[in-house]
Amino acid sequence: MLQSLQDRFYINFIKKDRWVYIVDGLETTLLVTFFAVLIGIVLGFLVAAVRSTYDKTGKLKILNILCQIYLTVIRGTPVVVQLLIIYFVIFGSVNIEKVPVAIMAFGLNSGAYVAEIFRSGIMSIDAGQFEAGRSLGFNYVQTMRYIIMPQAFKNVLPALGNEFIVLLKETSVAGYIALQDLTKGGDIIRSRTYDAFMPLIAVALIYLAMVLIFTKLVNMLERRLRNSDH
Repeated sequence: MLQSLQDRFYINFIKKDRWVYIVDGLETTLLVTFFAVLIGIVLGFLVAAVRSTYDKTGKLKILNILCQIYLTVIRGTPVVVQLLIIYFVIFGSVNIEKVPVAIMAFGLNSGAYVAEIFRSGIMSIDAGQFEAGRSLGFNYVQTMRYIIMPQAFKNVLPALGNEFIVLLKETSVAGYIALQDLTKGGDIIRSRTYDAFMPLIAVALIYLAMVLIFTKLVNMLERRLRNSDH
């Protein structure tokens, strides 16, 4: 039994340096996740700012409608379909690298959820904070910048950490556009060795390890934020 597992491990990972598929795929997964989260945070912040401004002042009506359409479309369709549309429809006639397409697709998808995270954080701030801003002579933009957003960002940091973890797992569908991410790397090994157990279990364990590590970091961040409030 042990000898059999050792042989399978050798064939799946050591022979012909097949472990490189896993390492290269892991690098691509982390790269796509990192930059997609950055896009999601920037886009989500802008959408949340527009929607919150409309909720509180009634201004930016047209932009608010556009933001609502964006949120409805992105949150109402699967991320796989969005990825395929961006790669095969929008950039179908253009010779473009797969990594930027994946970053764009997952960033757009993440932005819709980050927007609601930011918006809930802004709306959770007591209305008295806006009054305090006005009493200091701040206009609406200055109040949002110097008083509301710092508090809101602090409140939503744990949720943003969880969004990173969710996005990390969602990138496993990047193989639909033949991008060699972690999952695709394991699948390539499976197709070469005709052994699904070893490579796919390895991929699952790597994802699990990453999620546990990032979950631990998010929990540490939450504790530090709670302690800073006392």
